[in-house]
Amino acid sequence: MRTWGPLTAVCLGTFMLLLDVTIVIVALPDMAGALDASLSDLQWVVDGYALALAALLLGAGAIADILGRRRVHVAGTVLFATASLLCGLAHGPDALVAARALQGVGAAAMLATTLPLLGSVYQGRQRSAALGVWGAVSGAAAAVGPVVGGLLAEGPGWRWIFYVNLPVSVVAVWLTLKAVPESRGPRGMRVDWAGTVTFAVFAGGTAYAVVRAGTDGWTAPATLTSFALAALALACFVPAERRAAHPLLDLSLLRRPAFVGVMVGALVFNGVAFGVTPYLSIWMQTLLGMSPVRGGLTLLPMTVAAMVTAVVVGKRLHGVPARLTVGGGLLLIAAG
Repeated sequence: MRTWGPLTAVCLGTFMLLLDVTIVIVALPDMAGALDASLSDLQWVVDGYALALAALLLGAGAIADILGRRRVHVAGTVLFATASLLCGLAHGPDALVAARALQGVGAAAMLATTLPLLGSVYQGRQRSAALGVWGAVSGAAAAVGPVVGGLLAEGPGWRWIFYVNLPVSVVAVWLTLKAVPESRGPRGMRVDWAGTVTFAVFAGGTAYAVVRAGTDGWTAPATLTSFALAALALACFVPAERRAAHPLLDLSLLRRPAFVGVMVGALVFNGVAFGVTPYLSIWMQTLLGMSPVRGGLTLLPMTVAAMVTAVVVGKRLHGVPARLTVGGGLLLIAAG
């Protein structure tokens, strides 16, 4: 238990929260029919979760360093499970989107504490092995999500893609409390509340504006207002980070071309990978007439290839310049 317990507990939570990024994709058409949801509503079922996760991730990590990483991780898991129950009980698109956003809040608390918890337990070769297992589990979650979602949608119904999180959450909380020791950041740290709030508004405003632009147009008042709010939040975020004793983001990193290049590459990759998948699933089921299971299996080669590459090739690419790995990977994505 001392060796495998913490790794199993952390990986179980990671698998669950990343599974919920992809598991809903193949069930979107069934959700639309059951809830009388529009295409914009379906966008928010996916984006509401990812938006809350991205906007609160940095802040959740900073809070966990002060309050305790295990404590925040367990709280996030409980919130995630509660939100999953609300998702399954939702009888309208608005209620489902709100519950998905609440899921994202819990997921942010879980994901922000996974690597720090592993780093506090494992050292040396054990840490490298633990991070390798964690990466493989993350890839597996993305791989099996569409297939599991298709099986549940065709079987007991789309609501069970959320209900399945409940027993997994109970096991994850029990194992975390039993096997994972508490850890915190250095003494004297304080939460950068100004940075946390302004970054969340910036991320939320930008994502909301892009989604609204697809429905109302890029020059619509709601779209322009959201972009303006995001720009104002970013303008406040920068000076707040410069003055903070413990900033949410070290702005000096932005002076490093390698760091900026990798971040831009990551933005492009995630935008392409996660942006196209929901529409691909809807297209396959509504226009090509595929079943949810077949639609999930059609997405499987892409996710399996990514997982296998990460596990098998990752070690051999250690030390290779990022411009070759990131740039080469983006070229392969473009060719595909």
